[in-house]
Order: sequence, then C-alpha cells, then structure tokens
Amino acid sequence: MALNPASVKDLLRAHKQMMNGLIPENGRFRSKGVGVFDGDVVVHMAPPAEFVSGQIQDLFDGYQISEMHPLVKSAIFHYEFEFIHPFADGNGRMGRLWHCLLLGTWKELFFWLPIEELIRTRQKEYYNALGKADREADSSEFVRFMLEVILDTLKQTVVVGEAENTGTSPVSESIQRLLDAIGSETISAVEIMERLDMTHRPTFRKNYLTPALNAGVIEMTIPDKPNSRNQKYRRK
Repeated sequence: MALNPASVKDLLRAHKQMMNGLIPENGRFRSKGVGVFDGDVVVHMAPPAEFVSGQIQDLFDGYQISEMHPLVKSAIFHYEFEFIHPFADGNGRMGRLWHCLLLGTWKELFFWLPIEELIRTRQKEYYNALGKADREADSSEFVRFMLEVILDTLKQTVVVGEAENTGTSPVSESIQRLLDAIGSETISAVEIMERLDMTHRPTFRKNYLTPALNAGVIEMTIPDKPNSRNQKYRRK
C-alpha cells in the first residue's frame, strides 16, 4: 500500500488496515477523551476529541512548510503526533510508521533501516523521552533520543560484498543476519527462521525476507511461483 506522508486521508487509510478487526474505530479519529497511564497514574492527558482532526491537519501542514532539517522536524512531528494521540488505539505504531515514512520520502535509505526494531529494544527509553518532553512542554529531549536511535541504526548498517567492490550497497543489520543464516546454501523460509531463532512468520517476512528480496541480495528458486510450498532461497 503506497502512502503519501503529506496526506491525512492516507494516515486514516493506514490506521484502518493496521487496526482492522482490533478496535471499532479503525480508520477514524477517536471520538472520546483518552489518557496515557503508568499503572494507576495518568502520565498524559490527550487533547479533547473534537480538536483532533484540526490539530492533525495543522501538524501535517506545518511539517510541509517547515524549513527545519528533516531529521529534526520528523522527530518533532513524531512527538506532536503522540501528544495529540489521535486514535483510540495504535498511536505508537502509527507515529513510528509515519516518522519512518517521512524520513524515507526524504532519503530512500531510511525505508531500509530498522528504526522501529531499534526503538522496540529501547522501549522504556522511548516512553521516558516522551514523558519528559510532556513534563517540560518541550520536545527537545524526544528529538535528542530519536536522533540517537537513528545514529545507532546507521552505525549498525553494514555493506554487502567485498570492500573493493564500488557497486556494493548498504543493507540493514536484519538483512545481514538473514544472509549469514543462508550462507552458501539454498534453504527454505522455515529453515532460515530456525537459524534466526524466530517463530513469528509475519515479522520474519516483513523485517527480513521481503527487504532482502527487494534489495536484490537473495533470490527465489521458483520465482514464478512465490508461494510454492517448495520455495527456497539463496544468496545472489
């Protein structure tokens, strides 16, 4: 599903697909007030529901006219999105998705960097940065944290191929792990997952297999039948 990061309509479309069957208000802005809790303690009370649509439109419009560096303004967008908390559920996932989409539209490299995965491993720091920004009414701490995450992600990016090959291209750590798992063999997706110690097939396909295929670093043994039960994969 191609998404335009400047389109509120596409934001709602993405939320509908992500949350379909999980909440009644999928694909719609929340209709009630909402707070973020840490146990029994309210750590953030979002703006009233009647203001959400206008605030999100202002956020999208402001991003387009801002002259800040994309790395900074995309992080501010992320924070403001979470502050508005536009949906009944799925706000964290949508905010991170849109942050990556904004960066990827600026520099295609960011479509391949596992920023979401790195945030997941630092989830406590992520929510602490959001909380501190709320308390100080200043997004600086959250921007600093996100820039640190992006820098760490870039540091973990490796290059496929020999150093002297000027045609090599950067790939994410997850793709490199998949390549290491395959080695010089021709093996099935199930075998690759076993070597990666993974059990959740959708996550494997989204974060490992599909990016590696799209990057052109692996190939199918039966490309004309991608869903064949006999399908295997090998390095190119």
